[in-house]
Amino acid sequence: MPIKNTMNSAYDKLTQKQVNLLQAEEGTSAKQIILYTKDNVSTSDVTSSESGTIRDKWGNEIEFLFSCIALSVGLGNVWRFPFIALANGGGAFVIPYVIVLLLIGRPVYYMEVILGQFSSRGCIKAFGMVPLMKGIAYGQVYSTAVATTYYASIMALTIKYLISSFAAILPWTYCRPEWGPECIATSEVLPQTPANETATKHVSSAELFFTKSVLREAESLDEGLGTPSWDLILCLMAAWTLIAVILIKGIRSSGKASYFLALFPYVVMFVLLWRALTLPGALDGIVYFLKPQWDQLLNPQVWYNAITQMFFSLAICFGTLVMYASFNNFRKNVYRDVIIITSVDSVTSILAGCIIFGILGNLAYETNSSDISKVVKGGAGLAFISYPEAIAKFKHLPQVFAVLFFLMLLVLGMGSNVGMASCVITVIKDRFPYLRHWMLATAMAVLGFLCGIIYMTPGGQFILNLVDFFGCSFIALFLAIAELMTIAWIYGVKRLCQDIEFMLGVKTGLYWRICWALITPGLMFAVLVYTLITLEPLTYNGVGYPVSVYNIAWIIWAIGVVQLPLWALHAIYKQKGTTFMEKFYNSLKPCRNWGPADPKLYQEYLLYRKTLPENDGIHSHDDRSLWSRFCNNIFH
Repeated sequence: MPIKNTMNSAYDKLTQKQVNLLQAEEGTSAKQIILYTKDNVSTSDVTSSESGTIRDKWGNEIEFLFSCIALSVGLGNVWRFPFIALANGGGAFVIPYVIVLLLIGRPVYYMEVILGQFSSRGCIKAFGMVPLMKGIAYGQVYSTAVATTYYASIMALTIKYLISSFAAILPWTYCRPEWGPECIATSEVLPQTPANETATKHVSSAELFFTKSVLREAESLDEGLGTPSWDLILCLMAAWTLIAVILIKGIRSSGKASYFLALFPYVVMFVLLWRALTLPGALDGIVYFLKPQWDQLLNPQVWYNAITQMFFSLAICFGTLVMYASFNNFRKNVYRDVIIITSVDSVTSILAGCIIFGILGNLAYETNSSDISKVVKGGAGLAFISYPEAIAKFKHLPQVFAVLFFLMLLVLGMGSNVGMASCVITVIKDRFPYLRHWMLATAMAVLGFLCGIIYMTPGGQFILNLVDFFGCSFIALFLAIAELMTIAWIYGVKRLCQDIEFMLGVKTGLYWRICWALITPGLMFAVLVYTLITLEPLTYNGVGYPVSVYNIAWIIWAIGVVQLPLWALHAIYKQKGTTFMEKFYNSLKPCRNWGPADPKLYQEYLLYRKTLPENDGIHSHDDRSLWSRFCNNIFH
């Protein structure tokens, strides 16, 4: 379409009264309005950013759905959820888990998706709604970048096991001379110790293969990290190469890859579920997993674990959801997608638990163990010790099931890591739009690989455990509360709901508003208080850390949290005003260009704001009581 015709068509849609209104309220000239509206390209294809560059869009709506599923459904669903559930009431844990899904997981997920889609900006620029709190996004990006490094290291271990699964004899099924007499091959049955004799400690070959051959794990960090394993370094390089290939063309390539990343794990899961159900003893394992321990529902630790599991399982408050949603079409109905994604994530966790404990039930049956918990090792031990040990018991084609399982883990890890790496890359590209995406993807892979080498050392698992808590989980908890309070009470639930109505044409129900304003931030604050009260020096396998290493861990944590006050001071300094308080107050209000990134939609949004009886109930200086303003924010 010729530019002249586009300009005339767009300008015709703005009446002279509307132009005068925009000129008076926004300081925008009629010529500027025409220049804005002449760029009215189809929002189904691209969105213009403030810098004048064209922002990519998903190839279709399904790509966003599958990408979010690939991001949220990850390694934590497969090996963390089953043992969190087992340790916290078994089947009864599902009750607090579902309640937490409805009160925290789903409301926060919806809020972040709305924020990203409405602004069409990455998580940093999305905080233009409240410039004072932009440090939240910087801290989240820092935490996400840290998480990509150790997440890729787990992928490297998975690749190592995947390659080993093609051997004629699975290498973790037999003992090696250097492992000593305590080793017992996974194909053997643990000998029964007479009651009048001292029990001899036996260690399975699967555990020794993981700790001695793969990790070469150190007893502690007292003598340093040790020398990296070259085979693991090559596996780490392969992991980052795969990530870079998927990211090389941005959303256009990662969106296409999402079909495989989201669907393939379920193909494997159902194959493994079918296999598990055909094994003797499998039903006992599933019953052991799902059997409710109702007394655990009164234990605050159970609710704490349910909240933290939901928080990290859905990948909320890490900036990745805002980034993914920013590539959506402005009018896309994301409500339906949020319901689907959050439900799929929870169902997947329960499905994975049934698979895991079905196979572990068979392992208990084969080893004549009456207590399934005795054959269980949580965390990484489940994926790389218990599960390989169980697969070794398969009488037919154990290599096939080993390949399927570790390929599934690799795909799950890749889906999550692609999302986290994309978040970091999008933030950089939003700030420097002239940089080519393939350059950023390559640089991200190289830096991630170099940082990940530390996890490939004998002391690497010590560092991974430390970085996971101080560089990711603990930082995210602080910043999540700050984000929820910022959106709910500074920007305001009322204005957020108005934005949703402008974008989707629907009014937001009371359930969402009460969760955003009160229940969700309240529960997250309770989790923070509980964490601080019960905080103890971190250990790995019962071994503590040297003081110097622990101090470095606190520095890693401080770098993430200090982003909030540092960027707050920067935002205040950049605001117009003659006094500090005036600058501070201005930094609490949305920046001047806050709204849809598309110029035409932005003009429509400005006009929409003028039609509202109140422009912003939270920020207005009126004579209403604090209680009245509190109620107005939630129950408008």
